[in-house]
Amino acid sequence: MSTPILATKLYIPPSRPKVILRPRLIERLNGGLPVGRKLTLISAPAGFGKTTLVSEWVAGCGRPVAWLSLDAGDSDPARFLAYLVAALQTIFAGIGAEVLAALESPQPPPAEALLAALINEITAIPDNPSTDSGQRFILVLDDYHLVEAETVDLALTFLIERQPPQMHLVIATREDPPLPLARLRARGQMTELRAAELRFTPAEAAEFLNRAMGLSLSDGDVAALETRTEGWIAGLQLAALSMQGLPDAAGFIRSFTGSHHFVLDYLVEEVLGQQPSSIQAFLLRTAILDRLCGPLCDAVLGSAAASGQETLEHLERANLFIVPLDNERRWYRYHHLFADLLRQRLGQSLTAAEIAELHIRASQWCEDHALEVEAFHHAAAANDIERAERLIQGGRIPLHSLAAVTIVLGWLDSLPKTVLDARPWLWIRSAMSALNAGQITSVEEKLQAAEVALAAALRNADPDDQTCDLIGQIAAVRATLALARYQSEAMIIQSRRALEYLHPDNLPFRSRAFRALGYAHQLQGDRAAARQSYTEARSIKQASGNIHLTVSAITGLGNIQEAENQLYQAAESYRYALQLLSDQGPPNADQEYIGLARISYEWNDLEAAAQYGQQSLQLARQYDPAVDRYVICEVFLARVKLAQGNVAGAEAMLTQSEQSARQKGFTLRLSDIAAVQVLVLLRQGRLTAAAQLAPQYDLPLSQARVLIAQGDPAAALAVLEPFRQQAEARGWADEQLRAMALQAVAFHLKGARAQAAQALAAALALAEPGGFIRLFVDEGEPMRLAISDFRLLIDKQLCGHDRNLLGYVDRLLAAFGQPAAMPQSEIENPKSTMLEPLSQRELEILKLIAQGLSNRAIGERLFLALDTAKGHNRRIFDKLQVERRTEAIARARELGLL
Repeated sequence: MSTPILATKLYIPPSRPKVILRPRLIERLNGGLPVGRKLTLISAPAGFGKTTLVSEWVAGCGRPVAWLSLDAGDSDPARFLAYLVAALQTIFAGIGAEVLAALESPQPPPAEALLAALINEITAIPDNPSTDSGQRFILVLDDYHLVEAETVDLALTFLIERQPPQMHLVIATREDPPLPLARLRARGQMTELRAAELRFTPAEAAEFLNRAMGLSLSDGDVAALETRTEGWIAGLQLAALSMQGLPDAAGFIRSFTGSHHFVLDYLVEEVLGQQPSSIQAFLLRTAILDRLCGPLCDAVLGSAAASGQETLEHLERANLFIVPLDNERRWYRYHHLFADLLRQRLGQSLTAAEIAELHIRASQWCEDHALEVEAFHHAAAANDIERAERLIQGGRIPLHSLAAVTIVLGWLDSLPKTVLDARPWLWIRSAMSALNAGQITSVEEKLQAAEVALAAALRNADPDDQTCDLIGQIAAVRATLALARYQSEAMIIQSRRALEYLHPDNLPFRSRAFRALGYAHQLQGDRAAARQSYTEARSIKQASGNIHLTVSAITGLGNIQEAENQLYQAAESYRYALQLLSDQGPPNADQEYIGLARISYEWNDLEAAAQYGQQSLQLARQYDPAVDRYVICEVFLARVKLAQGNVAGAEAMLTQSEQSARQKGFTLRLSDIAAVQVLVLLRQGRLTAAAQLAPQYDLPLSQARVLIAQGDPAAALAVLEPFRQQAEARGWADEQLRAMALQAVAFHLKGARAQAAQALAAALALAEPGGFIRLFVDEGEPMRLAISDFRLLIDKQLCGHDRNLLGYVDRLLAAFGQPAAMPQSEIENPKSTMLEPLSQRELEILKLIAQGLSNRAIGERLFLALDTAKGHNRRIFDKLQVERRTEAIARARELGLL
């Protein structure tokens, strides 16, 4: 009896209106067509656009296409072969007629014999590789997952292994078919597209939602929805349908989950409802896990009925919205929306006590396998307070991980006040976790609650060792809170109180107290005491094995090394701290990144400085807005922009930073902002504004720069010398170096060459071991001239400075860049050249000299001190290589300067 053919199963699905073009995938499909590539497998869960993609591709591929949409009835081998022939006949009339006749016989031949005859007919089709006139064709088998018959799988395997070169096979399926895929893959005979490739990219999602679905979503809303759906096309479409006409699209996206009724209906009908009861039970019970492995699933299920690993591998082959997390296929997770659905259904299927039992089993397994964060998460989900408390007290939860801190803090904040009051140390842990997460506003309130709970527990009794230790913990957390607010006196008081009350064995909190004490000394300028406290903190923290606390001490030492001009050692400290933090650093990893940014800047690696600065800013913004760390980053990045020549960008960023600092009350940051603003004003030539700003803050270096720019080196030296002496007396090596560098510029501008050389030699000797570059380059042309003169003096052996500095001096001069090109006339007449060009100020003074004005008259005309005018005179004479005014005028005329 002949098999009736349903023609619609052979139709190529028509193009949909407003289809999203996907050229990257079309290119992949075209790449699978050359001879030798037999199969293209498109395997992904429901709703990933497999059929749409293939239909769009074949419409433009330029080859004849035979299409067969399969259903469950095609599990019958005879029916499958009949439809296969019918599909081929849509492009090759009469092909397979004998096969169809044999299928109608009472005892049809074996499938292999029928396929052999069909293969022979296909092979007889003329094959002309140079044309696409119809000889080579594509056979598409859509929805192959609906076929559940080993005989059909074997028949298709037979066809693939003997596949004629004229034919290319395409299979679209929700689960991997039991075909020799590994062999085809190894031989390079198969092209694969899976969910990872089929998911919409952010750009495709935006086009789909806004053009195809007629929405007007912002880039942020599109990105949020794309992330929530993981690019799942059906999920995006269901969300878009739900948003039609909604005024608050952003609010909908925030609440969009797998339990939304459209998504729930789709996943239940298309995915979950199609699975046998044993698989449904596995999916529901393991949905409590954020990530899954076979042994963990076995522990949660508590049954040896089936291997968890085997089930996970089956789920992956079946494309049941499961995502492998490693190449070994050991760890997996469920698609986010699918997990939402499973958890919602789990709540309907089991009681709260039964679900809690699943979490307890998961917690125990994770604890046994050193997965403390996951163990705590499941204990908290089971509301097992004693277990969660024990895991926190164990000290193995990595508090350097923001994710871990957030989990702990979320659980603590969810506990009733009565539970916390009965366990005062949990109040302290909550306060400390808030600090670690950068949320400082609630810390003091929690510490006060801890003190009230402790007082209630004592009821006039003398505190025991445990209570004293808790008092010390409260003080240590308060010291850290004061650290975030730069309250040095409070830091010292609370740190010393902590060290008085803390138990000697409480190494983590004792280390925290020493860390705060070190920073307090650093703020007060006592760097020797700060180094001692940081060293003590580091030794304690290393003994305690607490990575987070060890890192904070190492970073503190890095700050001191940086302040002592030991840039290479400081960079090593910051890098080591980041290595310990790995890629899970909390917001305070901004300290390590901004440290590396400052050092990269000094080494004139502006690209690295900007990159580290941006990383620091991104982390700093995770902190409570009441913490000023993000402003510190912005001010530094403005300095980088200025060095890169982006004066307008630097000015704009500083304006924004100043506004934030004033609004938030970050008074300590205003002087930092002003210091860079002075540099911007000087670069813009706005000397009056710079002169007005610098005295508003205690910024002696900025004041000196303004005076130098005004041509008053004597006044600059009057500011710099007492500051240098103070820095030297207090051991502020960094400030001492900066003062000495500016002194060299001022002496040089004044014409005191010997003093300039002496100051510069001392500054270079201090700066060379750290590799400082920008410290000199940022002072601009006056510094370049001073260093150039110093270089000439060394060459002429007119000074006894260490000639080992020559290489360093040459690197500095190279960092300044080349001066303006010399006119061709001067190149051709070397005798007419100058050692160095005259500055604009020097040219102005030269013209007044030529007019016969005395030094005093020049000073009065240009509002310069007499010593300053004399200094300019001396500098002009040196550059012109003359000794007298008359020689200078003659030489200037010879050079065309007058």
